[in-house]
Amino acid sequence: MDAEPGNGMALIPPGKVTLSDRRTQRSWSVEVASFRMSAFPVTQEWYARVTGELPSTARGDRFPVEGVSWWDAVRFCNALSRHEGLTPAYHLRPGDEAAEWDVSADGYRLPTEAEWEHACRAGTTGPRYGPLDEVAWYRGNSGGRVHAVGGMRPNAWGLYDMLGNTWDWCWDVYDPEVYGTYRVLRGGGWSDEHWSCRASVRRRSHPTFRIDDVGFRVALTVLPA
Repeated sequence: MDAEPGNGMALIPPGKVTLSDRRTQRSWSVEVASFRMSAFPVTQEWYARVTGELPSTARGDRFPVEGVSWWDAVRFCNALSRHEGLTPAYHLRPGDEAAEWDVSADGYRLPTEAEWEHACRAGTTGPRYGPLDEVAWYRGNSGGRVHAVGGMRPNAWGLYDMLGNTWDWCWDVYDPEVYGTYRVLRGGGWSDEHWSCRASVRRRSHPTFRIDDVGFRVALTVLPA
């Protein structure tokens, strides 16, 4: 049975994750503090309720919102924060292609790349947190379309659609020396082959880019009491 999507935030325990860069052949370990992540990608219903906009190509309240840029995603985070009486995490200057993250803010934000991979793995060490056809919509089983969130098996920390269905925007710049302001995408999408739907796979795109297999999910910093 499909899970019921909403804006529930799963508590992610602290841990460590190793990231790598194919161009430089460099790998590095990142300590990840405990944080909260939305159990589902942001749905069209949730996005419309906060912004009044319906940007997606395939329509459905339970479908992940797609056709959204990185700038759309961070603006949503700030709008959701204001809607819930939280301090927005971002100071945005789109004209300058600049965004600053106030790490002391209690508002919604995009996960960092390290947070995303740590949350996706949920304590596992392989390429996926379960058999691909049980956890992800991808080219081999999607029928060439996006699907409602929550229809596949979640990982051990209660996160759905971390792999497949739609890619997730992350906060991080991908490789500023080569790609400038391009931001990180993670997770794979409904039109991708199986090798793209792995916990370690990185993709990049310009922060204004919009396409029908890219969405996002939100995070919250767990601040000291």
